[in-house]
Amino acid sequence: MTTAATKSSGPAAWADALLLSFAQAGYLRAEPSILQPAEPVLDLSGEDIRKSLYLTTDATGEELCLRPDLTSPVARDYLASHRAGQPTGFSYLGPVFRYRGGRPSEFLQAGIESFGRQDRAAADAEMLALALEATSAFGLTEVEIRTGDVALFNALIDALGLYPVWRRRLVKDFNRRINLTHDIEQLTLKTAPGRNEYEGVLAALAGSDRKAALALVTDLMSIAGATNVGGRTVAEIADRFLEQSTLKGGELPRDALAIIKRFLAIADDPVASAAKLRALATDTKLNITAAIDEFESRVRFMAARGIDVRNTRFSTSFGRGLDYYTGFEFELHNRANGVEPLVAGGRYDGLMTQLGSTTPIAAVGFSVWVETLTDAAGKSGGPS
Repeated sequence: MTTAATKSSGPAAWADALLLSFAQAGYLRAEPSILQPAEPVLDLSGEDIRKSLYLTTDATGEELCLRPDLTSPVARDYLASHRAGQPTGFSYLGPVFRYRGGRPSEFLQAGIESFGRQDRAAADAEMLALALEATSAFGLTEVEIRTGDVALFNALIDALGLYPVWRRRLVKDFNRRINLTHDIEQLTLKTAPGRNEYEGVLAALAGSDRKAALALVTDLMSIAGATNVGGRTVAEIADRFLEQSTLKGGELPRDALAIIKRFLAIADDPVASAAKLRALATDTKLNITAAIDEFESRVRFMAARGIDVRNTRFSTSFGRGLDYYTGFEFELHNRANGVEPLVAGGRYDGLMTQLGSTTPIAAVGFSVWVETLTDAAGKSGGPS
């Protein structure tokens, strides 16, 4: 796939050659608008991302932004097309815009998004194989594969039967790559007995879900004529009450804490990791078999694609720091200098409903950081 043009030209020319290879693999070219509605971006990533966006408004007052990535815009265009709900794969190449400190705010992104495939394990393996082709085509052979699977963690938390707020807190912290062991222990320490002026409210909220808690606290604040307290929103106050009610109702059981710690300590190649996960499930009598079966099926498809699974890193604690991932996650790093990922992606089955789809649609994909890959290839003596 490496051509004379890619050897003598810059990142854009190489990325065009890469895009051609994606088209030959059956992925249609997607070209979403550079200017995107800001609301979906903020809904998916939270208000914290606002400081990284380049925002404007149109004549109607709608807030718009220069696209900070291409995954969501490609997904939105797919949902608006006649292909919505059908298995379809897209490839893309174009500039994205995001404030990144001292680095350029405009940079090239290439990648693939695959929607609607029900053979999830095979689709996951195909994404990783194509991502590896992208690096090898540019002369990078010393690539480290780092993988994880948030579906395994979610299955474990569900099997433990924890209070809803514990599940929400732990999954949220896992997705954001927070030190879970420290967080769990700190929260457990907060369960000391005592009474306060909110005792009745806490009792009313105990065991409820976030939606019920938010409704109750909103009603109470409306009666009091307040919309925020100390700079905190109604939702933030409801979350705090819900957390306190759960802690009041009972701390995270020590056996659950021990199981989570054991789970998060699993780090090996995928084959060895699967054996450790089976042993954990047997020892704890927790029903996480379906998630492990899916994990092992993916590993078999990876091997069938020619991926050296024995030289692939897997860790149960690996995550990409984004809430919308629902399963397989991966990053490819240059072994010589692996700080920044060259390619990164994973499964995000929940994104389509978040973007307005009335039915769930399977989705998996990856992004190529073109300039990062170009720099790494140049330093290793590959095309430049």
